[in-house]
Amino acid sequence: MSDTPDPVVARNPSETVARFDHHSRGALDRVQHFLHRYPTMVPVIVLVLSVIAFGLISPNFFSAFNLSLILQQVAVVGTLAAAQSLVILTAGIDLSVGAVMVMVSVIMGKLSVDFGIPVPVSILIGLAVGAATGALNGALVTRLKLPPFITTLGTWNIFLALNYYLSNRETIRSQTLDAEAPLLKFFGERFTLGGAVLTYGVVLMIVVFAVLWYALYQTAWGRRVYAVGDDPESAALAGIQTKRVLMSVYMAAGVICGLAAWSSIGRVGSVSPTSFFEANLESITAVVIGGISLFGGRGSILGPLIGALIVGVFNSGLRLAGVDVLWQLFATGWLIIVAVAIDQWIRKISS
Repeated sequence: MSDTPDPVVARNPSETVARFDHHSRGALDRVQHFLHRYPTMVPVIVLVLSVIAFGLISPNFFSAFNLSLILQQVAVVGTLAAAQSLVILTAGIDLSVGAVMVMVSVIMGKLSVDFGIPVPVSILIGLAVGAATGALNGALVTRLKLPPFITTLGTWNIFLALNYYLSNRETIRSQTLDAEAPLLKFFGERFTLGGAVLTYGVVLMIVVFAVLWYALYQTAWGRRVYAVGDDPESAALAGIQTKRVLMSVYMAAGVICGLAAWSSIGRVGSVSPTSFFEANLESITAVVIGGISLFGGRGSILGPLIGALIVGVFNSGLRLAGVDVLWQLFATGWLIIVAVAIDQWIRKISS
């Protein structure tokens, strides 16, 4: 009788393990569902931790000059990322945004300087050209049913060739713009705010994201964009004109590329056909790190803004720490991989 183990004692260890496993899975599941519901929290956490880490590594990181410099550096790519975000929300991708931006900047510069057209008119024409490039991409995707990746890869080459043709591979220098078209450099002008030196390009980036936030979350159009990105067949069955929505998205992205073109002139101080050569990849990087799903239909429009800031913080922090630019690219590459892995993880468990 004494050799018989107490059934309560014998059962307790297994019950404890079972309860432990259950609680572990429950906690993990709650985290998954939280991130699924609030996908922007992932880049927010990464941004906060990055700022704290680099602030501890370098005492100059938190200086007003450095923080404002980060904002200035990401202003153009951040604005371009806003255009990229709209397309990716519909489960597409636009590889031509960088080429469109540079081509439109060349058109604005050429019309103002070489043809004497008033600068405001040149800017409006540039924005119209941006909308036209978006309409071309949208028509190829919706009418011919071509994959967005292949479509925009092709138009990227077309717009790049037009850029070189229109510019004759020549740069319109800063002195020329100052004399004949100073308004084109408006978004490069600086102002002081609480000790920080910002540019109007930063303001433009924030305004673009604010307008898109309102459009996507407070209007019927925004709900349709998310519906088309999540499941285009179901959206069509619900009565949504999916082709019309996609056309509007690509055209809106083209207009934002035009705004980014105007901002890029102010940032560089000139009109160069070879500027922002890597803008396509940088815009996609900001979107992916910002938590917008490459599968479409999920993610906050504010995420790419945070994603652009994360890349800026990493580049600035590593530079202040004396890290070679090679390792800055290395770190950015891992950020992209981790961001996509987290997105896949959330989609798999929360579905």
